[in-house]
Amino acid sequence: MSSSHQAMPETTSGVGERLRVTREQAGLRLADVAARLRMQVRVVEALEAEDWGRLGAQVFVRGQLRSYLRMLGLPESLADTVSAATEVRPPELTPRTYTPPMQRMLDKAMGRAVYVVITALIVVPVWVATRQHVDDSGEITASLGVLGDDAAPAQPVGPRPVTASLGALPKRATVPVATAEPQAGRLSLRFNGPSWVEIVGHDGRRIESAEIPAGQQREFATADVHRIVLGNAGAVEVLRDGVVQDLSEFRRSNVARFEVSSDRGFAPVAE
Repeated sequence: MSSSHQAMPETTSGVGERLRVTREQAGLRLADVAARLRMQVRVVEALEAEDWGRLGAQVFVRGQLRSYLRMLGLPESLADTVSAATEVRPPELTPRTYTPPMQRMLDKAMGRAVYVVITALIVVPVWVATRQHVDDSGEITASLGVLGDDAAPAQPVGPRPVTASLGALPKRATVPVATAEPQAGRLSLRFNGPSWVEIVGHDGRRIESAEIPAGQQREFATADVHRIVLGNAGAVEVLRDGVVQDLSEFRRSNVARFEVSSDRGFAPVAE
């Protein structure tokens, strides 16, 4: 690049102007830059106008600035001059589908209790019937021992057939065993690093729009979510029904944008 734009001061107030001047000197249009960076034209315009409010949280601003500076051959350190005062912090919302850990523990305990009660209702009657049958067999054997020789039958008394007696016993019902499979229809976000997220429902309502710190997790019903935007997407794991999803095809400048379908998985955001 020419020395004219290199001599400009590297300050926050001049980074947008420096981008515009360097782009024009390179003979590039806004549409050319947007196509190379795979950004929308309005995003490129906002960067040059230093309209950070249109770009979301600071993690978005710095990531997009670095990509633009790198393309024009300018120092990426200019992105670090964006003041924290430009950071946009939307009010943190609690997702309606979020279940507290204590509630999940109570639900599991209730499930186990119901399983124990059902098993007891099936096993106890079977045990009582079997016990009664054994007692009845013992009484018959004792009665035969009291009879004298004259009362003995002409034919030797063999062992009592067991097959017919067992056939009278009630059959034990098979109780299905609960499997530890992940709950279907759930969408989970695990934050291994800080990220700014925007979760939008099918009616256009923002379910959640906030900067989430590392170590947090969010969970939603898949059917409630229409669109997701993730800043610093490399630090976020997205799980669908317990399976980690690959977001590489939806990531641009470490920002992931995709739509959620209840039956077809994820898809790029329609422009």
